Amino acid sequence: MKGALLRGLFWCLGHVPLRVNHALGAGLGLLVWRFSRRDRETALRNLELCFPERDAAWRRRTARASLMETGKALTEAPWLWHASPERLQAITEVPEFERVAERVAEGRGAILCSPHLGSWELTGLFAASHWPMTSLYKPPREPVVDALVKRARARTGASLVPTTAGGIRQLQAALGRGECIGILPDQAPRGGSGVFAPFFGRPAYTMTLLTRLAAERKVPVVLSFAERLPGGRGFRMHVRLLDARIHDPDPETGARVLNETIEELVRLNPAQYVWNYKRFKRRPEGMPDPYA
Repeated sequence: MKGALLRGLFWCLGHVPLRVNHALGAGLGLLVWRFSRRDRETALRNLELCFPERDAAWRRRTARASLMETGKALTEAPWLWHASPERLQAITEVPEFERVAERVAEGRGAILCSPHLGSWELTGLFAASHWPMTSLYKPPREPVVDALVKRARARTGASLVPTTAGGIRQLQAALGRGECIGILPDQAPRGGSGVFAPFFGRPAYTMTLLTRLAAERKVPVVLSFAERLPGGRGFRMHVRLLDARIHDPDPETGARVLNETIEELVRLNPAQYVWNYKRFKRRPEGMPDPYA
């Protein structure tokens, strides 16, 4: 019964016009803003930490808009899963596509990463429709949702691997074949698999997996942001090729350039970043919890 209800919900969200889908997602985000004190206060605190130069009214507007955009990210996923690769390409502007394609065509593989900014779901689907793609993901707790996500993402050619040692070996194998891999780079890793690097001037515990994989084979690293356009008109892909510092054997150097580039993209449209995640929860020894 649960599986049937979820499939029915996903079908409905996947077949309404995108502008209607986004309106539903925005409404969901407004409900979270109104009734979830935790999400509201976390978003406001993150914006206070990252944009201290902006006034409280701006931060409140941006936090509210961010939760609305996060709602859109949830509702638009089934819409994107149901869309054909041709449809995804038709609604996505990628001014720098040729530049990225040239780097991928070098044959060394590539790491394509998208922070939790704009439509990160579209980024993976779009890339998989052009190149062989193996993406790291955290399986949902609900098996029915996991099966739906796997099947939907595989429609454009993506192969999903879990965040385990076995999954990382599959990423290495894909790069060895000259293929692309996908990683979400902006959440704190578990255990000791990260380093602290500045993000909006604050120390943020940052993954070293991406920089380690890049340094092993000197593969190009592409950071992208699929910005939602108003009125459900589609998306505009912003692309950044990370400079050679991402291949530095020092993990802190790689983490620094990664965070610098994520910050650059976030500043293009702060409202489309997921600010209700406690990005600075893990702190260097002796530093207080900013969310306490």
